[in-house]
Amino acid sequence: MIVSEENVVQQIKLKNEEAIAFLLRNYGGLLNSIIRKYLGSQQDIEECFADVITSIWYHIHSFDPNKNEFKQWIAAIAKYKAIDSVRKSAKEMQLVKSIEIKKRNATHSHSIIENFSAEDLLLELSDVERIIFEKYYIEGVPSSEIATQFNLKESWVHNKLSRGRKRLKSILKKSEVF
Repeated sequence: MIVSEENVVQQIKLKNEEAIAFLLRNYGGLLNSIIRKYLGSQQDIEECFADVITSIWYHIHSFDPNKNEFKQWIAAIAKYKAIDSVRKSAKEMQLVKSIEIKKRNATHSHSIIENFSAEDLLLELSDVERIIFEKYYIEGVPSSEIATQFNLKESWVHNKLSRGRKRLKSILKKSEVF
């Protein structure tokens, strides 16, 4: 069947692929100019244009001729698809910048951490805390065994580990590592 201005909506609903050719021929310029208002790169424009055509094809059932004309409806789709594309690009750029900042901070922190050795940091702890840290974190001795060696409760060992971590964290914060 020949697609015309009067039956284009019906032909799209019937999934007649000739209707796409009609859309491109009769409305391609309009859609392209709307999208170009929002997007700069040719690749983004082409991707958005394809999204608009796809959206028209799959959402034709939501077109209501009582609310507006077909031309207005597809123009609105083009406008909002282009705006969505701009938003998506902005989010992606923000994410890339965030990752770059995190990488820079990680590199900076890594260089500061290199100035500290684990032994230097452990020297900042009391003798008892240092022994407990070494046994628990370096040697892998369970907290229950450490408590038995000191003839104290296991909660005491966890308390010493917690306080030691806090002290080391404050030392690293002062050195701008955290």
